[in-house]
Order: sequence, then C-alpha cells, then structure tokens
Amino acid sequence: MRRSLVIAVALVALSFLFVGGPSLLFSPSTDTIDSDETETPELVSMDGSESEFWKYLSPQERFQERSPLNVIVRGDSEDITYAMTEADDGDWEEIEEVEAEYEDDETPLPEEQFLEEHDRHATGIEWGDAHGTTRYAWIDPGPEADAYWSTETGQLEEGDYYGQRYHIRLYESPNADDEWVAMQAHTEHFDWFTLRHRVDGVEAAQSKVERDFMDHPGIDVEEDVRRVYLGNTNSADSDGWATVVDLAGLIVLPAGVGLVARRRARAAGDVDRRTDPEQVADHTPTAIDDRLTDVDRRRIAAAYDRLEAGHIVLVFTILALFLGVRLGGIALERNVGFLTPHMIAALLYPVIAVGIPVATYLIAGTLTRRLDAAVVAAGSLAVAFWLDYGLLGVDSLPVDVVVQRMLVVIALGLIAGGAARRATRESRFNDMLLAGVATWIIVLGGTLLGYF
Repeated sequence: MRRSLVIAVALVALSFLFVGGPSLLFSPSTDTIDSDETETPELVSMDGSESEFWKYLSPQERFQERSPLNVIVRGDSEDITYAMTEADDGDWEEIEEVEAEYEDDETPLPEEQFLEEHDRHATGIEWGDAHGTTRYAWIDPGPEADAYWSTETGQLEEGDYYGQRYHIRLYESPNADDEWVAMQAHTEHFDWFTLRHRVDGVEAAQSKVERDFMDHPGIDVEEDVRRVYLGNTNSADSDGWATVVDLAGLIVLPAGVGLVARRRARAAGDVDRRTDPEQVADHTPTAIDDRLTDVDRRRIAAAYDRLEAGHIVLVFTILALFLGVRLGGIALERNVGFLTPHMIAALLYPVIAVGIPVATYLIAGTLTRRLDAAVVAAGSLAVAFWLDYGLLGVDSLPVDVVVQRMLVVIALGLIAGGAARRATRESRFNDMLLAGVATWIIVLGGTLLGYF
C-alpha cells in the first residue's frame, strides 16, 4: 500500500510537471470564458441600416457573452457567400449540409444549389451526417418588428474536421436593404478525448478572413477594409476590434475572382550555425565523460540496468496509438468519402478509450518494476499530447482540458504500475490497477457526458 501511494504521488508530480505546469504557464487562454449574463445588451448598428445586432453569440437563447462577432461585411449576402466559396483555387468550403439534419431551423446558404451543380463540397467526406453546435445571435430588425434570437445563416470552414480548422458562422441582416453579414471566426481543433471541437482563439481566424478579403481584386484596401472597436473582449484572445469590409456595389464576377483562402504555410528560415571547433571538441563524449563524477556514473549505470526492452515498446506503442488516431482521422476524412464523421469517430475512438489502456496493461505486464512502468506510461502519454498539439499548432488550452489531461496521464500510469510483475505477485487485481481503471473510466465517461 505504501509503495502504491509513493507511485501515485510520483504520477501526480509528473502530470503537473509535464502537462499542468507548462499548460498553465505558456497557454494564454487557460482561463475559462466568463458566462455572466447581460441584462441590457449593447447593440451594434451599421451606417445606413435600421437593424442592429448584439456583439456576441450565445450558446443559448439568453445573453451570455461567449463568442465575439469579429467580422462584418457590407453587401449582398449572396455576393458575399459567392466571393468566399467560389474562388477557383480557394479552400473555403461550405459545411452547411453537415448541420442541416441536426439544426432544422437553419437556413441553407443562398448559393447551395449553384455550388452543388458545380460539384463544390467540403472535403472528400460527404458531410450530411455530421453535426455542429448552434450559436445564437440577437438581432433587432428595427422599429417595425421585434428583436429575436437567430441561428446562423450558414457556416464556412477551411482545414480538417479531425485536425485544426478555421470556422466561421454567418448571420444575415433581417432587412434586405441593410445589406450586412455579421461573422464569428475562430480557430478550433478536434479533441479525441472529448469528441468535440475545442476553440483555440479568434484573432488568427479574424486576421485570415481579413487578409482574404483584402486579396479580392475588387477591394480597395484603404477604402473598403477597416477595423472598428466593439469592446467584445470577453474571450480568450479577442481584442474587441472587428473587421469591417465593404462589398456594397461590388460586382462579383464568375469563378476566379472570389476570395483566395490559402492554407497556412509556416516559413522555416535557415539557421546559420557557426560553431567554434573548440566548443565542438569540448562536447565530445570524452569531454563529457571527464566531467562525470563516480556518483554520476553509478547512477547512469543503475538506470541503464533498470532499462528493459518493454519500456521502449511501451513508449512507441502509446505514441503510435494516440498520434495514429489523429492522423488516421484526417486521412479517412480526406480520402474515404463514404465514411461520415460519426462513422470515423466510431471507428477510431475505441483506440483511445480501450486500445491505449489495454495495450499499456499488456506491455507493462512484461516489466518488472512498478514505478518504472508507471512513469514510462504516464510520461509517454504526456509526450503524445504535446506532439499532437505541436502537430495542430495549438498553443492555448482551457483549464478543464488541462485538468482532464492530467487525470488521464495519472490513470494510465496507475494501470501500468498495477500491471507490472511486482504488483501482480499476490493478485492481478491490485489496488493500483483498480484505481487506474476506475479513474480512466470516470474521466472519459464524465468527459463524454459533459462534466469535464
């Protein structure tokens, strides 16, 4: 029992050191968004229009300041959607069909039929069976009608559903003469441990949409694109400024003249490494060996003696399973058109929920020491998380995700420690193993039910 407590404490320390600590230190968005309700919302009006709208979106039909509107485009809604979806070499793609079956009160994008006739679709997967989360906009048509909650007119994305994507919700003006479309743009990634998209921020997506409109050949950047301060800063990285683009009166030409939405390209500059030959010589194995004390050598030898082939196998198995699900989801999404997103999730999620702990248990059962097995398994899963976030370009995490990741790291470490040979001398169902399995099931089950 005492040994189990020591291992548990070590796992808690490891999870905080490699997951919780770095996340809370380096993530600018770890604080949860304030959900305080506003009693009398401040509405935004555009010049020359009677209608107004609230500067946030809400997950429910009440005033919760959750998602800041950050792009407003003046012009005919059909021209706007045409410009954003019909560029020959653009990557903006409609995902309205994904949510139509689950959100019956949504209005199809005006050019949906035209796009279908030209074989425009989101990705290789047919998105009819997918679903998305509804966000509500408060819109006041003016003195002739009552204000109301509106669902999105349409949605656009660029990127991978099972990777990271730019996501935009569009809300059309209630009066045809007002000619504005308010948008909420953000970046998000798919979280395989929660089976939901996690919003990473709004600033990068706003800048991308802004740049794309600025690339439109009919746009005068100095005259038609500006930013206005709305003060809707109640979000992870929102600065309260919204982009306003004026497309009113612009003639949208056929394909080739619309927006060009390019995928992000990360420039990798060549680093000129000039190293002093003396410094190279000073870091040779011989130089390092000369600096080791006898105590250091004994510790290295002891650690080497504890190393087993199963440790290496366990590390690469956990990494392969977790990262394989991420890459497999993206590959299936792009290349297997008959699989819906729900089918892909049903195929791959069991690898996360069942495959990782079962593989860990089987491999850790070949290891001798409990602490070694626990630390290797927990550390491998923590490394897998960071490699995954690096692959997606995610640099911010909310607190609930950080806590959940710490708990699953601890749970997997307990499963590995409880499966080691020294832990199973008396019974294979020992306290460490049972605690690890229970924690794993509770955390994943609670996550799927929305408690994490």
